[in-house]
Amino acid sequence: MTRIRTLIALSLFGLLAACGGPGENARVPEAQPAGATFIEAGDWVVHFNAMTTDQLSPEMATAYEITRSNDRPMVTLSVLRADDHSPVRADIELRAVNLTDQVKNFTVRMEEERDAIYYLGFSRGTRVVNQETLRFEVSVTPEGATESTDFSFTRQFYTDG
Repeated sequence: MTRIRTLIALSLFGLLAACGGPGENARVPEAQPAGATFIEAGDWVVHFNAMTTDQLSPEMATAYEITRSNDRPMVTLSVLRADDHSPVRADIELRAVNLTDQVKNFTVRMEEERDAIYYLGFSRGTRVVNQETLRFEVSVTPEGATESTDFSFTRQFYTDG
C-alpha cells in the first residue's frame, strides 16, 4: 500500500506542472520554465495545479476516494522549504470564483507519505461546464510561519458537454 501511495504522490506532483499559472500577487522566479505552477514565498515554495478528476488514474482515484469525472475540479498543492525542498505542513484555505462571481468552496485535506506531504482540494458538489474558467484563491500558512501567503491562479476547464 505504501508503494501505491508513493506512486500516487509522485503522479500528483507530476500533474502540478500540467497547467495554470501564478496570480498577479505572486512572486515568480525569472528562470521559471513555461507552464510551471509554483510561487516562491520567502522561505517556502508552493506548488499548485488544478485539473478535473478524470485525469487521475482509476487506482489513484480509488486510493484517495475521489470520484473520477471530467466536470469535477480538484486542486493539488504542496509546500516545501526553499532551502532544501523538504515538505512542510501548512494551513491552506482554498476557494474558487467563476467569471460570473459564483463562489465555489473547496475542502482541503492533507495527505502524508513517508517523505511527502501534499494537499488535495475538492468539492463534491462543485462541477464545471465546458470552457468554464475558475480563479482559485489560495491562502497558505506554513507551519512555523507568522504570516500567510496569498495568491491566485486561473484555470479554464474543458468537458465533453
